[in-house]
Amino acid sequence: MKRKITSISTLPKLAKKVRVAAYARVSDGKEAMLQSLSAQVNYYKKLISENHIWDFVGVYSDEALTGTKDSRAEFQQLLNECRAGKIDMVITKSISRFARNTVTLLETVRELKAIHVDVFFEEQNIHSISGDGEMILSFLATFAQEESRSASENMKWRIQKDFHEGIIWGGKSCLGFKLQNRKLEMIPEEAEIVRLIFQLYIEGHGADTIGKILDSKGVKPKYASKWSRSTIMQIISNYNYTGDLILQKTFRDNHLTKRKVMNTGELDQYLVKNNHKAIISHEVFAEAQRVRKEKRERSVSPSIQKHYPFKGMMRCEICGRAYVRKTTPSKHIWKCSLSVTKGIEACASKQVPDNQIIKASNHVLNRTEFDENYFKSKVESIEVMPEQRLIFRLKNGTSKDYHWNTSRSESWTEDMREQARIRRINQMKGRVQHG
Repeated sequence: MKRKITSISTLPKLAKKVRVAAYARVSDGKEAMLQSLSAQVNYYKKLISENHIWDFVGVYSDEALTGTKDSRAEFQQLLNECRAGKIDMVITKSISRFARNTVTLLETVRELKAIHVDVFFEEQNIHSISGDGEMILSFLATFAQEESRSASENMKWRIQKDFHEGIIWGGKSCLGFKLQNRKLEMIPEEAEIVRLIFQLYIEGHGADTIGKILDSKGVKPKYASKWSRSTIMQIISNYNYTGDLILQKTFRDNHLTKRKVMNTGELDQYLVKNNHKAIISHEVFAEAQRVRKEKRERSVSPSIQKHYPFKGMMRCEICGRAYVRKTTPSKHIWKCSLSVTKGIEACASKQVPDNQIIKASNHVLNRTEFDENYFKSKVESIEVMPEQRLIFRLKNGTSKDYHWNTSRSESWTEDMREQARIRRINQMKGRVQHG
């Protein structure tokens, strides 16, 4: 009997849907006036959901001043989802929304391309995963970066021009003054509080004591529910209360990070005499500064000042305050200064062991031993993030992350280990005697 063979066709393969997410960012109010962040989110959700070959993953959005990666929590979350293999393609409006500088853009695009994640830039109509995508992106990102620099320089020129004419740029109202139409106008009832603070300070009361006196009188600060030491000292050091105005006390370090820094002589400052009504006299202000200097010299004698390599370099990412060094019975730690003075209700940041910072520094700088001079030549600052994470801001403009896990035994000192050893020996002896 002749065999009969019949071919049975395979079932057609269903096309796999592309898992798509979107990224949106607004940098400041001027863009928000045209299209709010929520409107962008709704637009992308609708765009992705209506495409039958796409599978909607989500929209990640940030409201930030800069285009750097570390300052954008949602952007970091998006990258983590891509690394976990949950996203195939990312849609974003433009290169400038994704990253402000060429290095950040290309680093991110190359990382995503290596794990087969495409980035589509709507405005430029470019897919990063395409053959010539990286070359075009590199050119356009350089152009966008230069455009940002040019806009920044134009803004600086406008600000400098206003400073030359004695006009305030930016800033906000403070206790005693209302900033209106770029001029400081006195608020009489608040001015009395300012005068009382200066009087109490000159009489010898400390900032904490003054705060308690004002709280007991039911006097409220301008932007908080209770007085703090820093609020009092900001008032004591505010030269504007004399009726004169100092302009350009701060500036933005560059057009990429836009980080505000104190002007300690890098740029000219401008003194505008008799700019507005004075709350206190120049003599009262000078006396308060003399008292302040005396208090500082009394509290920390130069002969007993202790030197710590991380002093003044660590900042809390939650509240923005500096980290200070503290000593516990078992180890040296660094804590947020606000958390130290006001408790975890004011700032829930975590402490960082001193030895972990040293270990992190060696890891970031690829060193086997800690060298303070080398460390300070390379590191600008350290930002303490939640979840045991440090961000090292390096002087070459880059940044590096460090995560650590702390077990209980790692926090033990040599004395603690020795005491534990002796306890175990005594316990063994006790068992033998009772056996």
